[in-house]
Amino acid sequence: MRVLIADDHDLLRDTLELWFRQEKIDVTPVRDLPSAMTAVAAAEPFDLILLDYGMPGMNGLDGLKIALTDGKGARVALMSGTAPREVAEQALDMGAAGFLPKTLPAKSLVNAVRFMAMGEQYAPIDFMTAAPEVTPVNALAEKLSPRELQVLQGLCEGKANKEIARDLGIQEPTVKLHMKTLYRKIGAHNRTQAAMTAKEAGLF
Repeated sequence: MRVLIADDHDLLRDTLELWFRQEKIDVTPVRDLPSAMTAVAAAEPFDLILLDYGMPGMNGLDGLKIALTDGKGARVALMSGTAPREVAEQALDMGAAGFLPKTLPAKSLVNAVRFMAMGEQYAPIDFMTAAPEVTPVNALAEKLSPRELQVLQGLCEGKANKEIARDLGIQEPTVKLHMKTLYRKIGAHNRTQAAMTAKEAGLF
């Protein structure tokens, strides 16, 4: 089996190369997409091309498209330590052989490579079915409108009403009106109390 690994992280690339050679897999390591495509053009077809999603030349999924088009029929898979599930789903829909999170154990990664080289499509079930991370909602922020939050942030940064108005592109009397409303909503009586309440709530 012949595999091309393209990754700009030297340590990871060298580690992958070592793992694969121990498994009697013929490896060609390169560090970016242009080098990968040069290697593809100069050699017999690879069984599998492994591309790091974030390396130079990739431009998101454009690099995958190039490798699928010009890869001489090789199967192409993505690796990433940061790409979300949506990217993996798009890559698979485009015809990628698989998606490999860089958190995969060495043995699982080698098995996945063999699996993909045999013509199967691979993506870890736990990664593809994990619930998306939910950003916790700040209880204080929920009480305020987006504009009131912007005014409160300016207040917490020590800006005068005139400065807040200029930053937000609104009139100073409008800022004062927002101040009055947000004071009532968060139970504050003045600027200092409002700022303290916001900081205690972890808003800014």
